[in-house]
Amino acid sequence: MTNQVVLRVILGPDNSQRVVISAGLPSSVAALEAEIQTQCKIMTPFRLQFMDPLFGNDFVNLTSIEEIQDKATLKVVYTVIQPQDQDEDSFSFPSTSAPDVASSSSGDSTVILSSPESTSSRSSWPDLFLVPRFTYDAEIKLEKAHVAFKENGMLLIPDPKLKSDILEGLIQEVVKHTVYPTDRKFDQVAEALILRHPCLKEKGSPSGYAGWKMSLKYKLSNYRTHLRKVGCPEVCVNALKHKPAEKCSPAYDVKRPKRGEVDYCPPFPLGESEQSLETIRIELLSDVKKRNNRDAIKDKMNKTFSLRRQEVIYDAPMISELQERWPALFDPAEINAEFKRITTMPLQSRFLSQLDFLSESLLRVFSKRSGKQGKMLKDLTDRMMVRTCQLSNFFNYQQSSINIFFAQDMTDVSTLNAIEKTTAGVYVAKETPGKDFPDVGIIIEGVVILQDLDNVALATAMLFGLFYCFNMSYPAQLRYTFEVIQKVVMELDPTELSRKAQNLKTKLQ
Repeated sequence: MTNQVVLRVILGPDNSQRVVISAGLPSSVAALEAEIQTQCKIMTPFRLQFMDPLFGNDFVNLTSIEEIQDKATLKVVYTVIQPQDQDEDSFSFPSTSAPDVASSSSGDSTVILSSPESTSSRSSWPDLFLVPRFTYDAEIKLEKAHVAFKENGMLLIPDPKLKSDILEGLIQEVVKHTVYPTDRKFDQVAEALILRHPCLKEKGSPSGYAGWKMSLKYKLSNYRTHLRKVGCPEVCVNALKHKPAEKCSPAYDVKRPKRGEVDYCPPFPLGESEQSLETIRIELLSDVKKRNNRDAIKDKMNKTFSLRRQEVIYDAPMISELQERWPALFDPAEINAEFKRITTMPLQSRFLSQLDFLSESLLRVFSKRSGKQGKMLKDLTDRMMVRTCQLSNFFNYQQSSINIFFAQDMTDVSTLNAIEKTTAGVYVAKETPGKDFPDVGIIIEGVVILQDLDNVALATAMLFGLFYCFNMSYPAQLRYTFEVIQKVVMELDPTELSRKAQNLKTKLQ
């Protein structure tokens, strides 16, 4: 028979709790987190640290259940900001990721993902999915089943009403983050359910939740049908009436968040219509021509976000059309703001701080390259400033065809020909001795769309942000480069990486 385990769990300053697990230590860290979450009634995402005797009993992240034993001391580290009205004993530990310039000024070391620019009621997908409380009668049934499970290991076969209530509660929690979860996210939800309520585990299923996962998929599919009927833009964009007649099939050109977008296709603000927002858009055309008008432009761009986003996703206009209709968007400040509306994450400060954070690891990886490519990386390192060097080396390391080319005269015929042939790139012009490059710009589809940026690092951040602003797919020849920027540098939807991206991430660690 498995021996009982007693753990001391630190929840905050002057706040700890004894956790008793009668069945012994769980088989995984995720199962232990679920048990602590249940017994300590923790309602926010967290991770665990254990007291490591190898480092003078300092707390270290818990990655393996073998690291702890009976009477061990664990510490709860919250991964999001605690609500203001939470118990005063609760607290947030600093995040272990790179510091964010935008949020550090507030005095809190935890990255804040919401902002005035973000009009979304959604949040990014949590590291640990929290199972919500279900209806009152469902909770009573589950409590009785939990007692029976602890006494004799009896599993519950839920009746149709109870199963429907459970699925409905889970789906309402899922759509707070996305209406198009990936297969991995369905796994997380179903696994969290049986960890929170072990009596719901399925007999004969290797994972214990395969049936729940399938039921969740069907339930959410039916719920999306309901959302389409009530006019949810993110679902309506995939309706058959919005697809070409010659390719009118449900599977053709499905538009959904694929790169960690939180507010992918928002509805119009309450009290606003397409006509009223179009009026504001027309006012913006004259506002951008006025001086010292930044606040008015910012406010109107924020109000028209849903109109602009639906236009980009539904119609997929050319960049020249977007320049004509939304000239204010082609400005670094507005690209930063638009990216934050879409992802709830700052762009420029996050990119540059993460690049600095990874600089030592990048230089170490580049230095290990040999042969012709290794010599080229070393030459670039010797003659270029740090951030520009890192990015140029990174593109070469990835064997990417992105262009970072230097030109003394942007009107030169050879330079114009190079621009026309560039799918996506960065140019550096008018080099001045003893001074940073005064003219750095971005080229997309053979057109210069942004000029007078400070440096290549900033230009790369803006180029990455523009792919989100215009809902553009990464060019085939750049997919690995921007995958690493997205998932390794920016840490947007970082769970599923290609082999090349995972290989570089492993080397950086």
